[in-house]
Amino acid sequence: MKKIFLLIAAVCALAACDPTHEDISNDGHITLDELVKMSSVTTDKAPDGKNGNVITCRTSAPVNAKWTIDGKDFLSNYATKKMFVGDYTVTLTALCPDGTVLKNDYQVSCEKITQELKKVYIYGENPTEQPPFTLRTCQAGDGRFSDTEGAYLPYLSDEVYFGLKTLVFDIIDVQEGENPDWGMPWGPAIMRVMTGWWSPQFMDDFEPKVGLWELPITQQMADWCAHSNKPVDGESRSRDLTLMMTRGTATIKCVYYEE
Repeated sequence: MKKIFLLIAAVCALAACDPTHEDISNDGHITLDELVKMSSVTTDKAPDGKNGNVITCRTSAPVNAKWTIDGKDFLSNYATKKMFVGDYTVTLTALCPDGTVLKNDYQVSCEKITQELKKVYIYGENPTEQPPFTLRTCQAGDGRFSDTEGAYLPYLSDEVYFGLKTLVFDIIDVQEGENPDWGMPWGPAIMRVMTGWWSPQFMDDFEPKVGLWELPITQQMADWCAHSNKPVDGESRSRDLTLMMTRGTATIKCVYYEE
């Protein structure tokens, strides 16, 4: 049932784009081969001929297109994204005017950095003014992205939410602990990702580790947390994104995204 719901949601998301209703055959239906012929996924080129790290996707097919690049969706017939060096699968999902859904994967290898990714700091660019901070057990304010109710982290902008950025946390220390209030004995540190209202919960309890931890902003997070959102059915949709330790502690040096 969950898979059916997700498929319907994806189709609805595609249909929300500005549709192209040019009927080329079969009452607005094209074949997968036709879609592939009218679509391309390329990288830029380094001076030595190696594939660069900028992926560009295009389709001239009369469809609503969704490009998925490194887990991020772009609802457009054109998409481009800077990447790290590595191998990627880019997926084109197309909704034909007659409702037919087509999908094709493209294998892409980025071999050389041709456009540097820059770090955009949310916290910690200046270690003196913004020193490392510690998330403590059941202290939701420690990891709340809020100018008014958070202890350290500022509001995330609409650009971060609706751009579905991937936040990178530099975790420099993790300590075990206990949570007697929740009946949790001494054990590994546990974190969850939720809103400042406790729900919805975006990530179940997991064990954070020392090192770089990536948190991709999802469409669900953007729908619930962006501060320009209007209430839906009287329920607020401007809930601060929050990291909370349910056991133990985690110390964070900085938070940023790359673009």
